[in-house]
Amino acid sequence: MPDNSSADLLKTLVSFDTTSYKSNLELITYVKHYLEQHGVAVTLKFNAENSKANLFASIGPTDRQGILLSGHTDVVPVQGQAWSTDPFVAVEKNNRIFGRGTADMKGFIACAMVAMARAADRTLNRPLHLCLSYDEEIGCIGVRDILDQLSSYMVSPLVCIVGEPTLMQIATGHKGKAVFKALCCGQEGHSALAPQFTNAIHVAVALAQAIAEVQYQVSRSGVSDSDYDIPYSTLHIGKIQGGKALNIVPNECIVDYEIRNIAQDDVGKIHEAVVQRLESGTYAQWVHIEQINQYPGLLTAPSIDAVKLLTSLLPEATGVGKISFGTEGGLFTQTLQCPVLVCGPGSITVAHKPDEFIDVDQMHQCDAFLARLIQTLL
Repeated sequence: MPDNSSADLLKTLVSFDTTSYKSNLELITYVKHYLEQHGVAVTLKFNAENSKANLFASIGPTDRQGILLSGHTDVVPVQGQAWSTDPFVAVEKNNRIFGRGTADMKGFIACAMVAMARAADRTLNRPLHLCLSYDEEIGCIGVRDILDQLSSYMVSPLVCIVGEPTLMQIATGHKGKAVFKALCCGQEGHSALAPQFTNAIHVAVALAQAIAEVQYQVSRSGVSDSDYDIPYSTLHIGKIQGGKALNIVPNECIVDYEIRNIAQDDVGKIHEAVVQRLESGTYAQWVHIEQINQYPGLLTAPSIDAVKLLTSLLPEATGVGKISFGTEGGLFTQTLQCPVLVCGPGSITVAHKPDEFIDVDQMHQCDAFLARLIQTLL
């Protein structure tokens, strides 16, 4: 049987280009083959086109609560980034492994594969599970295809560990995210007669003003959580497209915006405030808003037994806090009704950037953490 180190496995995982718009099946097949060679039971859940798959693996008794490890297999694009090396050929230098996805989050997947193989050689009193998803980077989309089936694959776990890069610190929460697309309409006409027509860009400006006003209100009197760098929910316009020529009154402008809400806040009420402000003006009838995607925030009580357990398995200096980026954790909480924590190797500060890397020491720390975790299942 293969006995690769987590670093070796990571280098292989990096070689699979699993950018979100591409298939992840080569990687999934590789993981499946590796786990099955170690006697781990594996189930795949394909998307409708059979071009991508989620993976669920389990070792140990099926009728007891255990621990679920979770990770996503997709990575963000490399186009337009100035990489020093081929992003899909892992390079190890200065005790770091460089390559797309090393930190976010194939490093954790490699460690989890080793942990599952080690667990297969032990007699577990409680099971160890692994769930790998696709299309996390474009809105936590892929994991939704397997969430409903997880309850038939296992007893709801004692804890789910999402292995996003936290430098092996424990995170108990993160903000949720809702994505919206607004079609702002107008009336096309000659700019010499501009006042006779409704300008779609002016409509978009009215929407932007409503969003800015709500952001100001939320920042002053909304729900607050000091564990975050930005302690309140945020509204952000990321893209505006409109207009064909300077001398044509535009009849269409598209605005893409988002709300990142702390878990204690109601994203629906925040957006309703935007709509109400828009309706109080003159352009409401010209705006058509569609919600594109949403995933919930995560809020796990730091006093629960699962936090105490994981803290005991990490170095004494390990902190417990919250993270600024989103994960699939809130979806697991909703579906499985189990506590979810985020903890994994690598730093989010290098994710999505050229020359992304993970320190080999971080891999070793994760390996040691998961080995101690297995001991608790014996």
